[in-house]
Amino acid sequence: MPAMQYFEKAQSAFKPPLIANENAYLGDITTTESINPESPMSGGLYRLEKGTPLEYTYSYDELKIILEGHFYITDETGKEVKGEKGDVFMFPKGSKITFKTDDYGLAFFVGQRKKDAL
Repeated sequence: MPAMQYFEKAQSAFKPPLIANENAYLGDITTTESINPESPMSGGLYRLEKGTPLEYTYSYDELKIILEGHFYITDETGKEVKGEKGDVFMFPKGSKITFKTDDYGLAFFVGQRKKDAL
């Protein structure tokens, strides 16, 4: 049986790397790849700052909870939601989502994918 993993103060201490544009940061903190290589889950932090919206098509299922700030999240149907602290989103594989903010947003995510496989 694998041991528990602990990531102390990850919300404030982990700084996700820049992944797109000048303002979109995302980084995996952990993964279940070594435990379940056929169907791993990876979790980490996503931060978006004011600037260019991020358009993303999901190649995996993902759950996201907003920790700080807010995001305006729009799907391919045009439905837009202002996601704020405590809100939870589920993005099924194939979803085409646009994230934007007029300040910043920070979210924790868990995706059904290998670590760093965006």
